[in-house]
Amino acid sequence: MRDHITVNRAVWDKAAAEYEAPGRRAWGQEEPTWGIWGVPESQLHVLPNVSGLDVVELGCGTAYVSSWLARQGARPVGVDNSRKQLANARRFQQEFGLEFPVLHANAEAVPLADASFDLAISEYGASLWCDPQRWIPEAARLLRPDGRLIFLTNGVLLMLVMPDLESDFPVGATFLRDYFEMHRFEWSDDPDIEFHLNHGEWIRLLRANGFEVEDLIEVRPPEGSTTRYPHVTLEWARRWPCEEIWKARLRSS
Repeated sequence: MRDHITVNRAVWDKAAAEYEAPGRRAWGQEEPTWGIWGVPESQLHVLPNVSGLDVVELGCGTAYVSSWLARQGARPVGVDNSRKQLANARRFQQEFGLEFPVLHANAEAVPLADASFDLAISEYGASLWCDPQRWIPEAARLLRPDGRLIFLTNGVLLMLVMPDLESDFPVGATFLRDYFEMHRFEWSDDPDIEFHLNHGEWIRLLRANGFEVEDLIEVRPPEGSTTRYPHVTLEWARRWPCEEIWKARLRSS
């Protein structure tokens, strides 16, 4: 099989220019918004009180999530597989006058010490483009006892109906793949390699690595929401969750 780390690095180095403007807009936001519909934090309640916490963002891209956390008093470190995405992140740090470390590394093997963080977070970063059998144990290694893990990714139902070709967007309501065979996704007309698990597999994997699941937020965008992504309509996302947010805590013993 193709090495997903190398493949996805090349994909995101190429796509970095496309994501520069959205990244700058996200850096300029006063309130965090989540996912492709930009649902406000005040509605979803994703974050705990992060003031004074050491946070690692796994697959940070332009590091806008880390910028939100830094403004709330956290001490973030951004980790990403793409040097060009990180170049944008460093540019935004200068533009917005907000400095924190950003590290070029694979989130499945982060060159940082054990038990260094109170929170690990990923919004469409490691949670989508890294193998969960590798990045979940790595997140557990990086966290202190009672540390929290929060990640946002595509909803399971969405992945069951997602067509293989963009020409067939937006998604419909017909299952196109097997629920029990979810893991590695390679698309016919997109070079990136994604990873998705069904809910039972997520729970077993998290528990096997010392986590207790605290919440699963199945995101329902508000009426009138918009997105720049063509694969799903608001009508669909109002009926079925196209995104989900997992919240877990690392057991202290």
